[in-house]
Amino acid sequence: MFSHVMLGVNDLEKSKKFYDAMLGAIGIPAGVANKNRYFYRSPTGNFAITTPINGQPATHGNGSTLGFAVSSPEQADAFHAAGCANGGVTCEDPPGWREGPAGKIYLAYLRDPDGNKLCALHRPPKV
Repeated sequence: MFSHVMLGVNDLEKSKKFYDAMLGAIGIPAGVANKNRYFYRSPTGNFAITTPINGQPATHGNGSTLGFAVSSPEQADAFHAAGCANGGVTCEDPPGWREGPAGKIYLAYLRDPDGNKLCALHRPPKV
């Protein structure tokens, strides 16, 4: 459904350090520069950060969350820890299992240096 997801940031190099560490913790290579953007590529999709082209400050979307699929609770914890160690701030409940109508999932939420809400999500295989 999606070709890519791009988030606006205010300090491109600070955000690159944050995303390189956090996404690196789940096996995604460091961002590749393209003008005022960095692209992170995986076999399942593309993610990018950019300074806004209109010159205005980047702002986060209230009520928005960008979720990253991870392969295990340990990978979610590594994603969360790397993000928090590189300028991110934990939010929501602590990383852990949640039970809902769609079944059991493991979630780890944090905000990036610009306030964008991110989540690592692990859905165990159905048994």
